[in-house]
Amino acid sequence: MSAEPIPEPVMTQMDPIDLLSAIEEASPMPIRPEYVEGMAIVPPTPNDNHNDGTGELFFQFRSAGFRLVGFGNGYRAAHKDGRTMALIVPDFYVRRRRPSDLDESYRKAHKGWYPIDMIALVGEITSTNHETDTGPKFRTYAAAGIPCYVLVDRHSGTAHCYTNPVFSGDDPTEAYYDTDTKVSLGRPLPLPAPYPALDTAPFLEP
Repeated sequence: MSAEPIPEPVMTQMDPIDLLSAIEEASPMPIRPEYVEGMAIVPPTPNDNHNDGTGELFFQFRSAGFRLVGFGNGYRAAHKDGRTMALIVPDFYVRRRRPSDLDESYRKAHKGWYPIDMIALVGEITSTNHETDTGPKFRTYAAAGIPCYVLVDRHSGTAHCYTNPVFSGDDPTEAYYDTDTKVSLGRPLPLPAPYPALDTAPFLEP
């Protein structure tokens, strides 16, 4: 989830899932922290333009027949040795499948986090913490092998469709997307087939 300014990320040697559970339990209000590149991040509440625009993108996918578009679920990416690489709650996503019994068992075993291989397309909308979405999350989604990363960068006034993830080593911070289709906000953002082009006009501030 992208939102307003965030506190400094907390570096930790603690198991990431247990760390985020502890942060949730200690918070006086409901939160869903994330874990990216060794950092625990607690996003504050998004503003109206963020939520309204996310809803518009969700509706565009649904209108194009993508029933498996969604938001709100948390996903776990793992290193090759099985250790947790990232725990992320995307602003929106298109899944490959509905959760199977195996996916639900995975979620139970990992305290509420689904396997990230369920995701075919992932999307983030930036706020003042735009560096997270343009840096650590960009690399993490590529390292996880998600084919398409849609980024609405309200800081730069651009929208991006990143494709062709590249990750050949053991260090996720070296992963990247080889292709960037970029438009100015207000223009349609082309996506690879079978997805629709996305109208980015809802993110233009009134």
